[in-house]
Amino acid sequence: MTPLTSYTCKLDAAQAGALRAHCDAGGWKFREVPYARFAAEKDRVNVVFYESGKLVVQGKGTQEFVEFVIEPEILKEAKLGYEAVLNPEILLPRLGVDESGKGDFFGPLCIAGVYVNESVVKAWQDAGVRDSKNISSDKKMRELAELIQETRGCVWTVVPVGNEAYNRLYAKMKSVNRLLAWGHARVIENLMNDRAKMNPPPVRAISDQFASSKDVVAKALMAQGREIELVQRHKAEADLAVAAASILARHEFVSRLAALEKDFGMKLPKGASAAVDAAAKEFVAKFGAAALARVSKLHFRTALRAQGLPEPPKTEWRRPAKGG
Repeated sequence: MTPLTSYTCKLDAAQAGALRAHCDAGGWKFREVPYARFAAEKDRVNVVFYESGKLVVQGKGTQEFVEFVIEPEILKEAKLGYEAVLNPEILLPRLGVDESGKGDFFGPLCIAGVYVNESVVKAWQDAGVRDSKNISSDKKMRELAELIQETRGCVWTVVPVGNEAYNRLYAKMKSVNRLLAWGHARVIENLMNDRAKMNPPPVRAISDQFASSKDVVAKALMAQGREIELVQRHKAEADLAVAAASILARHEFVSRLAALEKDFGMKLPKGASAAVDAAAKEFVAKFGAAALARVSKLHFRTALRAQGLPEPPKTEWRRPAKGG
């Protein structure tokens, strides 16, 4: 088994103090890192403790450091190598669903689903399959996407919603959450149509809870999707199946955005920002306002700004009153 070379966990103030004291006493070399309370390195190990409370350990000596220092001295618990014992659910056969492109003005919406079982989970144990938001390199994303698609026993599907289709659906549904719910339901249905390839059959489908009510997705489920338990939870990407789906969805999004850039011969930045606003105005100047529907999501305010149109006043979101 390949030794662990990257590890993350949360530390409270006392645990962080104990780690800092360990590094001080051991003659570690300290350095400055943005947003970090402290960072130090020694003997093929780098540690960075961030202001958020997140600890990142990297380097060839990571596994030994976690097993002999972090767990026994700092966390006071042994988890590494015992994940399946401590949390048997991680080996259960299940579906994971996630999307990419929801917050990006340019490019499509891509929803992906992945079936995993015990053998798939074990095959990915040291591969670095994790939430796509924690993968900064498109090259690494592509490598992991290929690994997921080629893993024996894994069943997957991707549903890309191109910009013109997205804009038609949004005009009809008038809600991003309803559109997402339809996409998640479509992915679950596609996977369930392939359940003959799944051994053993999945016990549940897991997705991120993006709407305030879980009923939004539950009501969108199609015939076969209703035959499986749907679990919606916040930060669902912590589950390996959902993390794998997030990688496939983001890889599909990045690939399709690159194809749009090639078709139109200009850079289409990810996300929503001042750079995106500038690119949108440049796009309209070059290709006209009508062409914007081919590369972007028209309900974003960016589309109005790009065309020099007035923006409607922002409405403050309020939690619905109980019983209302």
